[in-house]
Amino acid sequence: MLTHKMADKAYITPNVLRWARESARMTEETAAAKVSKSKDILRDWEEGRSQPTIKQAQTLAKAYKRPFALFFLPEIPRDFQPLQDFRSKNAKELGTASIFIIREIQQKQAWISEINEENNEEKISFVGRFSIKDNPEAVANDILKTLEINPSNYKTDNPIKEWINKAESNGVFISRTSFIHSRLKLDSEEIQGFAIADPFAPFIFINSEDWEAPQLFTLAHELAHVWIAETGISNEIEPGLKSKGKFHPVESFCNEVAANALIPSELICNLEMGTFNSAKEVFKVSKNLGVSSFAFLVRAFNLNLISFDVYKELKNQAEIEYREFLKREEEKEAKQKNNEKKGGPNPYLLRLNKNSRLFTQIVLDAFRGGFVEPTQASTLLSTPVNKFSSLEAQLFK
Repeated sequence: MLTHKMADKAYITPNVLRWARESARMTEETAAAKVSKSKDILRDWEEGRSQPTIKQAQTLAKAYKRPFALFFLPEIPRDFQPLQDFRSKNAKELGTASIFIIREIQQKQAWISEINEENNEEKISFVGRFSIKDNPEAVANDILKTLEINPSNYKTDNPIKEWINKAESNGVFISRTSFIHSRLKLDSEEIQGFAIADPFAPFIFINSEDWEAPQLFTLAHELAHVWIAETGISNEIEPGLKSKGKFHPVESFCNEVAANALIPSELICNLEMGTFNSAKEVFKVSKNLGVSSFAFLVRAFNLNLISFDVYKELKNQAEIEYREFLKREEEKEAKQKNNEKKGGPNPYLLRLNKNSRLFTQIVLDAFRGGFVEPTQASTLLSTPVNKFSSLEAQLFK
């Protein structure tokens, strides 16, 4: 009996176990609760005074999103380098969900970049085409020209969809999600987006917790990061008043590029002045452009189309409009959640958006062609092999 119990122990490397928890930004209390133990027992495992059972160690590996075998390495492994943090100094500390999504995208990005480089694919010419010293308007125009997007004439009433399709058709991978799993949601106060500006496989992540207008601004902002080859994490992505200087210089630049790309000066300057008479008109025009009323008003003020007093008045009115809009959205969401119990959004569609459509297509093609082992393809797509057809079906909808 004693031998069986000893054999059941997992003789893990204590400091690797602690590193796995800390790198997942998980407290001792949270981790201990995963295995229904006290934090004192977890601490004993992390300091080598006792060992978890194999089952307990496997549960922790799953919670930390690390391979079980990693716990037995003699020393802490080399991990992905943390992305540069362009967020403001008082930004909320990145939590477990943010860390997990960054790590997941880094793994996907590293895999596809290596494949493209090994296959002697050409570097993507627009990655790093500009720098922060360039004119933001020139960068914005180049993004619009490269992606063949005209904000005054979207082909759909859902501009963000058009931007994602155009970006992916030009080799930029776009991942969008608001959760890791049902109990681990992403917080937009921690992270709105990030970009990995790699010339072989640029990858962008957008937190879809926000409604679609801020997401589109985030996407344009992160594309600017790719165009100036500045890899990093962003939050508080918003257009800035010309008098404000609270952002990191790279963030201010990318916000300006996004404002120029989504609300080009010639487009807003050609609008009738009556547009700026009421918040309802502002809201209507903003919605057509896929941006928030706030972004639209900041842009109008920065271009001297409205005075600061008018900006303030319309902004206050727009905030009331926005609150009413959010109320309607919440009601829609409640109905949607009700429908989810009867079917709801397809889980494979959610996974497809999280993986990036382009990335999913490439992995499935490589799997079908026998270039990727089933286990690796399943890990890359977070989907069992026997469910690949369900994932693929969503690609063509």
